[in-house]
Amino acid sequence: MAALGGDGLRLLSVSRPERQPESAALGGPGPGLCCWVSVFSCLSLACSYVGSLYVWKSELPRDHPAVIKRRFTSVLVVSSLSPLCVLLWRELTGIQPGTSLLTLMGFRLEGIFPAALLPLLLTMILFLGPLMQLSMDCPCDLADGLKVVLAPRSWARCLTDMRWLRNQVIAPLTEELVFRACMLPMLAPCTGLGPAVFTCPLFFGVAHFHHIIEQLRFRQSSVGSIFLSAVFQFSYTAVFGAYTAFLFIRTGHLIGPVLCHSFCNYMGFPAVCAALEHPQRRPLLAGYALGVGLFLLLLQPLTDPKLYGSLPLCVLLERAGDSKAPLCS
Repeated sequence: MAALGGDGLRLLSVSRPERQPESAALGGPGPGLCCWVSVFSCLSLACSYVGSLYVWKSELPRDHPAVIKRRFTSVLVVSSLSPLCVLLWRELTGIQPGTSLLTLMGFRLEGIFPAALLPLLLTMILFLGPLMQLSMDCPCDLADGLKVVLAPRSWARCLTDMRWLRNQVIAPLTEELVFRACMLPMLAPCTGLGPAVFTCPLFFGVAHFHHIIEQLRFRQSSVGSIFLSAVFQFSYTAVFGAYTAFLFIRTGHLIGPVLCHSFCNYMGFPAVCAALEHPQRRPLLAGYALGVGLFLLLLQPLTDPKLYGSLPLCVLLERAGDSKAPLCS
């Protein structure tokens, strides 16, 4: 995970006078203004996304189908308009990415098949222990499970389930579009790629604090438990956000983070405590350890930029004068 570090672009540094200031290289108004515009744009996007969930007044809980349908409408509108924020950012800063806006946001065909498969495979390797636990606790065998998964009737049932659509389709697509595809291109010229990996998820983590409002409103637990749950969720989503930001930068595609997000939503947080008390505890814990070990071993090879072609964010930073961005090789 050392590659996740990095020195960034050092926009505010003046220790290398022989190098042209990056704002000048980009034709922008200056590094200070560029950073303020970037942070304000990201904050506006995060607030718009979360705020859109509450434009509908309802006394129903968030998992009610009627509430989910209304929120689908809101987040889809905000997500559809989010590229306009990137376009406005580009006009205000004068930054010229050297590629189209959609390409910069991860919508491109070059390298799309490895970008869809390899990050998902990497994430499944990380969840090797939970997948083993799921198979051990499943009453059906592998053949029966595959029949259920591949049956058209099962998919038809899923597509009419509002909670399934929210967790597996709408939330992964819209959250990755807003919090990765739109925010990372705006943050990277200000912070550099390495710091952007950790800065971008903060907006994502804080955005999930809105669940406190509904939990307090419906008194689903004690106040202390609700806030502890919110802190845990912030930590988990921030770490996950850093991971998908890393995938977005290293592959230059949005599809990988979306698929990984959907898979993680399906799996949930690993039930480590249940694994410790499982009748087959030893092989299960070995699976957990093996999954984490293989994940760390394969993280760099399976996200090697050479597998995915030219990376739009790396092209952006090369135009800024940073030809040695740590995540671009």
